[in-house]
Amino acid sequence: MKFALAALLLFVTQAHAYPDKPVRVIVAFTPGGVTDIIARTLMPKLAELWRQPVVVENRPGAGGSLAAQVVSRSAADGYTLLVHSSGYAINAALQPTLPYDRKDLVDVAPLASQAQVLVVNPASGIKSVGELIAAAKAKPGEVTYGSAGIGSGAHFNAEKFRIAAGIDLLHIPYKGGVEAINDTVAGRLVFTFNTVTLALPYIRDGRLAVLGVSSTQRSALLPDVPTIAESGLPGFEFTFWNGLWAPAGTPAAITDQLARDLAQVVAMPDVRERLSRLGAEPMAMTPKEFSRFVEAEIEAAQRIVKVSGIKAQ
Repeated sequence: MKFALAALLLFVTQAHAYPDKPVRVIVAFTPGGVTDIIARTLMPKLAELWRQPVVVENRPGAGGSLAAQVVSRSAADGYTLLVHSSGYAINAALQPTLPYDRKDLVDVAPLASQAQVLVVNPASGIKSVGELIAAAKAKPGEVTYGSAGIGSGAHFNAEKFRIAAGIDLLHIPYKGGVEAINDTVAGRLVFTFNTVTLALPYIRDGRLAVLGVSSTQRSALLPDVPTIAESGLPGFEFTFWNGLWAPAGTPAAITDQLARDLAQVVAMPDVRERLSRLGAEPMAMTPKEFSRFVEAEIEAAQRIVKVSGIKAQ
């Protein structure tokens, strides 16, 4: 009886031991970007919950593939994790070869999602999505837009928009979304898509005019701005999301706990308020639900690749 009780106590202790040392979270993009902001909003709360340090480390490069490769080669013990974006699904759809395999990582949980906004320079004179489409039809292939590079979320959003509207556009890729915003402000681009988080300061000070949001519902931060679906393209939707991954082979007990703990964190009132100020919506799923979500996102990206003919560079 004593032996059985001791074994049970040992099992319970081991089952609740994670994490018992610092956890390393590798963010796939540069400091100050949307993915980094989301990670640095949520990870300190996990640290408080666990009473263990959570160290956030940025490893930008190759559209997030560098960070994914690092995590895929790490020990499958839950102490090295990846925070990536919807670019994870885009990379899987666009890249014929990656420095890691999807089976080398396990889907753990989503973090948050954001609408993207379609913004123009006010001096362009374009005041609606319909006017932008009309301008593109009047001058096929001459209306320019910028993105954070080939295969970025903004690029795929614009391509989905181009296909839905039946127009030809000229894509100008940049190293990051801020550069595309700056050239839109300067008038060197007609428009760009970007997240509410990055675009909102430019909208509020009048340097950019917002024509529409890419989500199915209007943004709470921009309640007077119509969705693109409301603006003549019924059913149009594109969201930018972030998620958490772990090396393949990480015990299900750990990935399940991570998903539960993240759901607890994003439900905290102060976290929800912070995400709301960023224009982000908290997300919570089990690992299995998130895996189905990621697969659906990959399939959606594959359809855009097939129709648009986007080629990785």
